[in-house]
Formats: sequence, C-alpha cells, structure tokens
Amino acid sequence: MRKLILYIGLLAFSMQAYSQDSLMHYLELATKNNPTVLQRYNEYQASLQKVPQVGSLPDPQLEMGVFLSPMELISGNQVADIKLMQMFPWFGVIKNAKDEMSLMAKMKFEAFRDAKLQVYYDVQRAWFDLYKVRQNIRISEKNVELLKTIERLTLVKFRSGSSGGSSAVPGGNMSGSNAPASYAGSSGMNSMGGSSGTSTTSRSATSSGSSSMGSSSGASGLSEVYQIQIEEASLEDNIASLKNEERVAVARFNSLLNRSQKTPVAAVELFPTAPLDSAYLSVTDSMFTRNPMLGMLTYEQQSLTARTKMQKQMGLPMVGVGLNYSVISKSEMSTSAMNGQDMIMPMLTVSLPIYRKKYKAMQAEINFLKTASEQNYQATVNALQSEYYQALQQYNDAGRRMKLYDSQNQLAKKSLDISIKTFSSSASGLSDILRIRQQLLDYELKQVEAVVEYNKAEALIKRLATP
Repeated sequence: MRKLILYIGLLAFSMQAYSQDSLMHYLELATKNNPTVLQRYNEYQASLQKVPQVGSLPDPQLEMGVFLSPMELISGNQVADIKLMQMFPWFGVIKNAKDEMSLMAKMKFEAFRDAKLQVYYDVQRAWFDLYKVRQNIRISEKNVELLKTIERLTLVKFRSGSSGGSSAVPGGNMSGSNAPASYAGSSGMNSMGGSSGTSTTSRSATSSGSSSMGSSSGASGLSEVYQIQIEEASLEDNIASLKNEERVAVARFNSLLNRSQKTPVAAVELFPTAPLDSAYLSVTDSMFTRNPMLGMLTYEQQSLTARTKMQKQMGLPMVGVGLNYSVISKSEMSTSAMNGQDMIMPMLTVSLPIYRKKYKAMQAEINFLKTASEQNYQATVNALQSEYYQALQQYNDAGRRMKLYDSQNQLAKKSLDISIKTFSSSASGLSDILRIRQQLLDYELKQVEAVVEYNKAEALIKRLATP
C-alpha cells in the first residue's frame, strides 16, 4: 500500500519544479505518513470492495421442512420438503449497480488525490514559513553585528574626542602660567589703561569655553553609544521572539509529516524563483479539468446517471427460479406404481412491482441530486477561478516587489558603506547611519517576505491547475 501511495505521490508531484532534495524528501515522508492522506487512501480501498458486493446475485434461499408425523399421501408418506430458490434482477440492474459503485470509488480516489495535493501544498507553505523565520533571524543577527561595528567606531570617535579636549586644557594652563612674565614686561601700559584685568578675563573665558566644548562632545558621544545599545537590545529581543516562532514553525512542519514535533528540520535553502510556465498564466476552459475537486463532482454526476438506469430497471419484475424436492417414503397401504418415489417440482417466481409511488420518488430524488451536483460543479469552478486570479495577482505582485526590494537593498548597502566611512572621519552623524541601517533591514526583511509570497503563490497556482 505504501509503495502505491509513494508512486502516485511522485506522479502527482511531477508538476513541482523545486530542486531541493530535502523538500522532495519531506514531501515523500508526508505522502507515506500523513494521516489524512492515509485515511483517504483507505476510504478509496474500502469503496472498491463495494463493487463485488453489488455485482453479485442475491443469495439463494433454501427452505427445509421435516414432518414430525409423515403426511399420508396416495403414493406414500411425505417425510420432508426442500425448496431452493434463486432470484434474478431485471437485465442490466447488476451492471448499472457495478457502474455506480465503480464511479463512487473513483470519487474516493479523487478525494485521495485532493488530500494528497493539499498536504503537498501545506508542507510547502510550512517549508516557506520556516525559511522566512530563519532568514529573518539571519538578517537580524547580521544587523546586530553591524550595530556592534558602528558602536566600536563610535567609541573610538568618542575616545579620540575626549583625548583631544584634555590636551587643550593643559595648553590653556600653560598660557596662564606665562601670564606673569608678559604682565611684567608691559607694566607701564597696564598701569595706564588697566588692561591687565581685561587680558586675564579673556584668557579665563577661552579656557572655560574649551572645557565646555570638551564636555559637550563627551556627552554627545555617550548619547550615541547609548542609542546604539538601545537598537542592539531591540534587535536581540526580536531575535529571541523569532527563535520562539521558529520552534512553532518546526512543530507545525513536523505535524504534517506525522512525526515528533521536536524532530530537527534540515536547513532550508533558498528556493528558485523561476517564472511559471505560460500554461499556468492564462485561464482556459480545460485549465481546471484535472482538478480533483471537479473530478469528484464529475464522477458523482456519472454515478447518479448509472443509478438512474439501475432504479428504472429495479421498477421492473424480478424473476426467481427454484426447485421443490419432496421426500416420500413407501406406504404399506398404497398400491400405486409411484409408491415411495420422491417428487421434484421446478418453480418460477415473479415479483410484481405494482406500488409505483416509491419508484417515482426514487427518480425524483436522483433528478434533484443531479441538479444539485451540476450547480455544485459550477460553483466550484467559479471558486477555483476566483482563487486562481487571487493567487496570480499575489504572484505578479510578489515578483514585482522582489525586484524593487533587491534594487533598494543594493542602494541602501552602498549608502550605508559611504555613511560609515564618512562617519569615521566625523563628516556624518550617527542618526543618518542608524536611519539607513533601519532602511536596509526593512528592505531585506521585505525581500524575504516577497520571495516567500512568490513561492506560495506559485505553489497555489500549481495546486489549483493540476496538470
């Protein structure tokens, strides 16, 4: 049974263009182990067993009677009576009944195909979701390393600024210590204008301004470092949340494979984003003909047609052929030449279906069921087309966003590299770097999301338009 399921699974999955061996491996596991797929397969096998049930004649009837006291006849004493009767339905009833059950079994097979394709699609979606989470973790960890690099540059810039301010202060003190010599050399002029106080005040103001600039630069540097550390803490908290989300995604993926939810899942590789075949990009009348949901409804209509024929023939008489065997013992009082000879009587039975109301009700029931099935078929086609157009819109939109975010990602990387280089030479501020870094992070995350949506839409289109 498992070999048959695996063969059918690989045949149906020939529509998938993914080249990841690991994904194919997991799809094979889902085919063999998923309980929903196995349930649908066993239901299909059970429906096949109904064909020989309805394809057989009714069981013959055997009646046996023994006289406790032999019944006296002219030609002897009747001891026992044995009757054997076989009923035969009208011509074509059994054939149409077998046709109906065969078509019902094909319905179950289409349900099995639908469950299998749905599991394939669910496994792929879970695979893509896991890829998205792991890529987001990788991008966030890379951004943490980038912030640490910016933090080191900021610390170097802060320390160089602090050391520059401290060297200016000794220079001021030196000029202050030389002031008495200058003052002694110009005592006459100072005594006339009193400019000595003015000079001293000017030097004090210069020294105070230099000290103020150094402290302001130091406070600004510390503020920048704290700002970077806030960004790091936020990213690390996001990484911890993503790792919890990864565990949930792994558990969901393993549940589809019907195995322990803690089973490790291999590293999810970047899947190809090759354009869909043109056959999937244009809606035609035959696009959804092989969809198992429509196949189920098609076989349902055919089975109802076979049931209509069968019930019309069931309204005709049934014929029974039988044999009556009477066991007769010899009688001492009889002088008949047939004394003691057993009697054999062929029998013919015909049913009389004179109560027509139930047969008319059967026909009306089937007509209503056929009308309902046809309406259900059209509703399913409309739903499939609507879902297809939605998936196609998502596919085209995701493809466009992939190109957009890739271009923006490249530009943001170049802008960030330039800003970091100019930041080390004090030509740009930290706020610009953090803003560009945040843009780069957003573009990378959105690009991953676009890739995932692109692949999900592609898988859904192939799920709907089954080849």
